[in-house]
Amino acid sequence: MSVRRLEILEQSSYQDGRAFGAVGPYERLDAIAHYAVDPTVAANAGIVDLALAERGTDGLVSYSGDVTVLRPVDQERSNRALLMQIPNRGARSLVRTNLAPVDDAPTADVAPGDGYLFECGWTIAWAGWQWDVPRTPERTRIGLIAPNVPLAARKPLGQMQLRIQADCAQASFALTDPHVGELGNHQPIATRELNDPDARLLVRTSPYETPQVIPRTKWRFAKEIDGNPVADSGHVWLDGGFEPGLIYDVVYTPLECPVVGAGLLATRDLASFLRHDEASPLANRIDRAIAEGQSQCGRFLRTFLHLGLNQDELERMVFDGVLAHIAGGRRGEFNHRYGQPSVQPMPSFGHLFPFADQPQTDPHTGRTAGLLDSQRARGGVPKIIFTDTASEYWRGDANLAHTDLDSGGDAALPDNVRRYLFASAQHGPGRLPLAKGTPFGSVGSNFANTIDYRPLYRAALANLLAWVADGIEPPASAYPQAADETRRTRAELIVQLSRIPGLATPDAELLTTMYPLELGPHAEKGIADLPAKIGRNGYPDWVSDVDADGNEVAGIRMPDVSVPVATYTGFNPRHPDTGGAGLLLEYIGSTVPFALDEQQRQMTADTRQSIIERYSGRDDYLQQVREAAERLLAQRYLLARDVELCVDLAAERYDACVSASRAN
Repeated sequence: MSVRRLEILEQSSYQDGRAFGAVGPYERLDAIAHYAVDPTVAANAGIVDLALAERGTDGLVSYSGDVTVLRPVDQERSNRALLMQIPNRGARSLVRTNLAPVDDAPTADVAPGDGYLFECGWTIAWAGWQWDVPRTPERTRIGLIAPNVPLAARKPLGQMQLRIQADCAQASFALTDPHVGELGNHQPIATRELNDPDARLLVRTSPYETPQVIPRTKWRFAKEIDGNPVADSGHVWLDGGFEPGLIYDVVYTPLECPVVGAGLLATRDLASFLRHDEASPLANRIDRAIAEGQSQCGRFLRTFLHLGLNQDELERMVFDGVLAHIAGGRRGEFNHRYGQPSVQPMPSFGHLFPFADQPQTDPHTGRTAGLLDSQRARGGVPKIIFTDTASEYWRGDANLAHTDLDSGGDAALPDNVRRYLFASAQHGPGRLPLAKGTPFGSVGSNFANTIDYRPLYRAALANLLAWVADGIEPPASAYPQAADETRRTRAELIVQLSRIPGLATPDAELLTTMYPLELGPHAEKGIADLPAKIGRNGYPDWVSDVDADGNEVAGIRMPDVSVPVATYTGFNPRHPDTGGAGLLLEYIGSTVPFALDEQQRQMTADTRQSIIERYSGRDDYLQQVREAAERLLAQRYLLARDVELCVDLAAERYDACVSASRAN
């Protein structure tokens, strides 16, 4: 067992002993897990550079990571299920499962939200896995502890590529992935040499065009202080500043080379320890375990499965079920030399084939593979639910997880997989008030998408638990398919949606998409020649078709999508004032309220029926929403406890859209 010791730092009452329904109070454990893994064991063989890390006299590579556990005080009242949530950029968050407030500045606290998971008796755990999350008293994160992250040889081959796209003019940037703004706040990845002669700064106006090389004399590793560049190994400075909207890439060799994939092993080994080991604080409490990850962490779980890591060193199954949310068809830089765990939009290892669960042939390379091949070969294949929103489809990759690349039709899903699109929703839960600003510091051309799909998400989790615990199969998959003619290309829909008054649409020529990539002769070993060489032809980009209102027809529709007061999309172009006109904002969708009445509608030639034409009043509207929620309940896409929640959410959005329409 690779967890050699779990060092308990603090054991405390959670929420001051608050009782959660019949389950009662919870307690919180904060700890450090001390790991030691053997690089020669077959279960660890796929971890890049693990064999280059320093070993102890026992031949093992040692490191440690943060751990938090929330467990019922009375174990007899638990549901005997462990939910292992992969922390997103160090945050312990119950935003989607417990409807906890969206926290734009995560702290060490774990907000209970409405207490749903606790009332159900779940035990919840977080294992630190990301090496570059900040560790500050006011923003304690959870990650691998920096001094003990295993490092590869001091001068390994390769470089790192860091992408920057500013929303406003800025003279210098920290050398850390900035695409999620202050939500990430990752540790800077320092350059090995201030005057590295092989370092390059590239610039382009769109994601896939050939970049221009900025002369080395025009930029340096430095930080802007009082208007002057001061040498700094953790920052990059550009003469004249970084222009808003342009896409810059810094390619350089970092000072250190962490074994990034150790985070994957930490997740595997802590879950196995908690579940199976007699020294575990959960010993004899757990019968089944589910891994849950959202966004970055959904991609982490896709990578975890792709590497066949759902068996521990003793060949025991780790997770019975996996819930991977808003990962689309991508993986990530979670097991690569100089990997950046936060990276999302930059074409690199996370954008590589295979995308779909079942083996298929890549028409660009002739290679045949499936996402779950290694896991099937090793054993321990879990039951899996994949959930996505319109945003992952509109960025160009979610469809690849279920598209047959050879025929262009639908790829068959394996029996252990369900897949759902949360129709017309954006990456994160939509919230009010209507606004064009985003949590990431960017600004959209449209109001951000306000659909709060979280009731659908926790129903998916409940269905997954019933599947692994009792063999009750989840409801049918629901996503855009060729078979039922519910899919279209993005270019086709842009033409149709551009007719909606007030809706800014992206430039079809500038859409992000997935291309075959060439990463050099050592790519199979997790070492890239950067930037990637991008193939000439992209992969398919199917999205859900839309109805006459512009709302998606495929997938599961929240009641306020099937009974709408606005058009909701998975895309939102950058605001012209932030540069990059026509380019998509990552993660953000749009809301375009209907006209209030027929007269207002006719003034803009809006073909969408107005609110007053559709509904006799607010009560009529909410009654139709309740009926839509009841239909979802009957289909098991919604929990009974959340029917009235859906009505309340729709009521808030009705009021917001009516107010916005009146203001026009």
